[in-house]
Amino acid sequence: MASRVISADPYELEFDLKTAALLIIDMQRDFVEPGGFGESLGNDVSILRKAIAPTKLVLEACRKLGVMVVHTREGHRPDLTDCPPSKMARGRPKRKIGDDGAMGRLLVRGAKGHDIVPELYPVSGEVVIDKPGKGAFYATDLELILRNANIKTLIVCGVTTEVCVNTSVREANDRGFNCVVLEDCVGSYFPEFQSAGLAMIKAQGGIFGWVSNSKNALQALTK
Repeated sequence: MASRVISADPYELEFDLKTAALLIIDMQRDFVEPGGFGESLGNDVSILRKAIAPTKLVLEACRKLGVMVVHTREGHRPDLTDCPPSKMARGRPKRKIGDDGAMGRLLVRGAKGHDIVPELYPVSGEVVIDKPGKGAFYATDLELILRNANIKTLIVCGVTTEVCVNTSVREANDRGFNCVVLEDCVGSYFPEFQSAGLAMIKAQGGIFGWVSNSKNALQALTK
């Protein structure tokens, strides 16, 4: 049977393996490793790294079951023509998008820092979406890919909870997808934003989706 039920808040979610996909958002070196864009903004990247191990367990389970896997990467063209000047200047950073960092140019496609961490690196056949914004659906072909695969449910992991994860879940919700966010597989540089970001998703009867964890996901996937 392909039908599964995952224990979640605000209530359990039933889904079908054949119409589910694992969406791993922006688990890139630039955000979760020292020397990347996240650290250049003054953040402690070790906080986000806690999400890698549980995400890897869910990823491995999905691969064994043949569940569709989608990875996203936030970043820009080398000439930065797809990066709004407002985004580049916001926060008055000491090192801006496109500047040289320890892993190449910050948030630029093709640089080492832009790529996905080795622990979660895509294998052949997995979809990789390069996005210029926070949302996974903005200026990408993600929706087309999911529709063509008849996907209805997204199991969501990645960083950061209050920014790219929340934005992508809201975009998915408006497009009719059910999203379950695994709280130990997502992370924020700010603990209070982690809590608030998850609370907003599951509030009001799951206004944007469901919140669960890797343990519940693995139980549902491997029942």
